[in-house]
Amino acid sequence: MGALVAPAALGAIAAALFAASALAAPALAQPAAAAGYTPDATLHAAARALVREAAAAVAPPGARIVATPGRLDPRLRLAPCAHVEPHLVAGLPVWGATRVGLRCTEGAVAWRTTLPVRVQVLAPAWTSRAALPAGALVLAEQWELAEADWAATPAPPVDATQPIAGRTLARPVHAGQALRENDLQARRWFSSGQVVRIVAAGAGFTIQAEGQALGHGIEGQPVRVRTEAGRIVTGQPVGEALVEVQP
Repeated sequence: MGALVAPAALGAIAAALFAASALAAPALAQPAAAAGYTPDATLHAAARALVREAAAAVAPPGARIVATPGRLDPRLRLAPCAHVEPHLVAGLPVWGATRVGLRCTEGAVAWRTTLPVRVQVLAPAWTSRAALPAGALVLAEQWELAEADWAATPAPPVDATQPIAGRTLARPVHAGQALRENDLQARRWFSSGQVVRIVAAGAGFTIQAEGQALGHGIEGQPVRVRTEAGRIVTGQPVGEALVEVQP
């Protein structure tokens, strides 16, 4: 029959085993934590350069592009990778809140994921000097050119080269707000029944004629026009008493 171990001795043995396991646990956990992939400064710099180049291609001339990478989803457990290649993701915008694709090209597991990136496009835009209500007539002295983030909303600001005086606000704007096309009411270039000029242009030719508008010429909305020969054509109102049709 085996020798009996006193309760006090059993307690000492259990305490020693617990202490040994507590010391060993961090040593085992540390390699596991270090084994996963985390984007470093080099990867962030490459992602910034990629989206800045893409945004600059569609940004207004002279715009300042600022790209700020975010963090990967903390729930991801990516395998170690010696080389990760950033790339643009098809279908995603190149500015505003977007994502850059990441793919592991040198690792035991060829994983793919995306990194969130915030891209600002800073360029001059018409900015309100004061709060204005919907329906207010746009006057030149109410606005100034100031740097604004063109990527802040899906609709970019009105280009600084476009005249805005005489337009009407479709919605209220606050002081310091950049004016965007959807803040303005659509222009009425002509009225129904008015004689208008019809222009059709193609490769190496331009055709012009006169006709009678069969509807109001509202900017962005197609309008029907009856030509002098009695033919009905549909075009886009593009200016004062001017309709552009596809040849």
